[in-house]
Amino acid sequence: MERSVIIKVVLLHIILTSYGVRSIRGSYQLTNILEEEQTNQEQPYRTGFHFQPPKNWMNDPNGPMYYNGVYHFFYQYNPYAAIWGNISWAHSVSYNLIDWIHLEPAIIPSEPYDIQGCWSGSATILPPEQKPVILYTGDTFSGQQVQNLATPKNLSDPFLIEWVKSPHNPLMVPYDDIDPNFFRDPTTAWRKSDNKTWCVIVGNQDSDGFGAAILYTSDDFVGWRRSDKPLHFSEKTKMWECPDFFPVISGEKNGVDTSVVNGVGVMHVLKASFNDHDYYVIGNYDEKGDGFSVLDDVDFMDDEVQLRYDYGVFYASKTFYDEAKKRRVLWGWVMEADSQSDDVGKGWSGLQSMPRSILLDKNGKQLIQWPIEEVEELRGKKVALENKELTSGTLFEISGLTASQADVEVSFRLPNLKGVDSIDEKSFDAQLLCRQMDASVKGVFGPFGLLVLASEDLTEKTVVFFRILQRNNKYVVLMCSDQSRSSIKTHVKDEIFGSFLDVDPNQEISLRTLIDHSIVESFGGKGKSCITVRVYPELAVFENSHVYAFNNGTASVTISRLSGWSMKKAQIAELHKRRKPTFT
Repeated sequence: MERSVIIKVVLLHIILTSYGVRSIRGSYQLTNILEEEQTNQEQPYRTGFHFQPPKNWMNDPNGPMYYNGVYHFFYQYNPYAAIWGNISWAHSVSYNLIDWIHLEPAIIPSEPYDIQGCWSGSATILPPEQKPVILYTGDTFSGQQVQNLATPKNLSDPFLIEWVKSPHNPLMVPYDDIDPNFFRDPTTAWRKSDNKTWCVIVGNQDSDGFGAAILYTSDDFVGWRRSDKPLHFSEKTKMWECPDFFPVISGEKNGVDTSVVNGVGVMHVLKASFNDHDYYVIGNYDEKGDGFSVLDDVDFMDDEVQLRYDYGVFYASKTFYDEAKKRRVLWGWVMEADSQSDDVGKGWSGLQSMPRSILLDKNGKQLIQWPIEEVEELRGKKVALENKELTSGTLFEISGLTASQADVEVSFRLPNLKGVDSIDEKSFDAQLLCRQMDASVKGVFGPFGLLVLASEDLTEKTVVFFRILQRNNKYVVLMCSDQSRSSIKTHVKDEIFGSFLDVDPNQEISLRTLIDHSIVESFGGKGKSCITVRVYPELAVFENSHVYAFNNGTASVTISRLSGWSMKKAQIAELHKRRKPTFT
């Protein structure tokens, strides 16, 4: 064990013996903190290495931050049931964004300005004291949405367990043309280059019914002034939920602090959640004029280019700047795709995506996402192969993996691209194409890819695949995730998702897929497109799950490289403060 890990375990021992600890799934001993837990056969859809609370409802990620050596993660949570309601800010801490300690909720409904729910918001760390603060939306006694402030009660507490609401709340209230039903989800604040003026945006649907980001400024983080105009708005969208706004630098391998507002190569990303997806645009921020202009006129819901973080099940995301590793990290809520009665039956609802590092592509026109490097610490037994030809109709099992909990990376190489299937010049709807040409439809180059969470007889299978197509005499790569045959259950969603992948098919086409019981996250082209899905197999669970590589196109393809790992479980603990520290 590395020295840094030993130090953290010792520190954790000291902290835990101060509070008392209970394991989520049975007895807990410090000496076994790095050991894997036993599989719960009664919960086949609980994940092994994705974040989720021990029970009840979870939705939006809130206020992630890195502070004094500890990662903090807050999220929307119902402490009492597996359905939405009684919304509070749950709180968990980690040293590596993989292994977590669940704490008591940090913010709960208690005041007239949030008595009906403590809704989404963000964390900001204020210099020079480096004090973390939280801005969040409160649902008031009268049903209005207002913005509130909370601060840690004790900065010397390494876990920042207790939070105090400001006596000045609410800080921002809906007035004049602001609809009190469409005024929520404040972002992480950024500071202008004058090192005095703080800025924050709040999601809104304006009086014309258009999605907008209302801009506020402050000198003390308590008194906030509304700008004369929104930072940005779109006539093609409705309410913007959970907006996010942060800088990126073209060609830079590191992330950028939220308060970097200008400099060589600095651009800004504006994200908004609507239509059940997270859309983003890239552009330039004018701090003097308090405005934002999109790059190349590519705005939200453009006719040809609609940029999303993820083209599957992924919503209400939130990023933060990780000062320790100089990176920007993205979290997203991955909602269930079964019924509410199923959620009540299993006692929980909602997952978080694997945290992803996020950068601007070298072309400056889209973002690149990749699972944080820490997840690789969970990799166990490895299987690998090279230069495996997949002729038409080939189905090849990747044996030796724990297929229900795995990490698979594969690169495909294609022969000379002749006779490629053509599509209409106006075909820009990737999801529609994936539905029309699902995994069962044979083409020339494709479908080829992976079958995951598959039963031995293939009655159940989730298919992640590519097709090479031609549009306007140019090659396009279509990436799809097909859940139409993922489960023999009849009451779960069987959607098919898709996106275009901006890669040259004459080069290798790569795919990385994280498989974790009921969630499949796929990253195409080294993170240029991401598709996350939820699946609920009845047959392909635990040891009865399989992974296959396949080619159902008429032309052969070659696996140039494939590596797969069985994944260990993340270590999860639950912390409860007691008078006498005990282990039970």
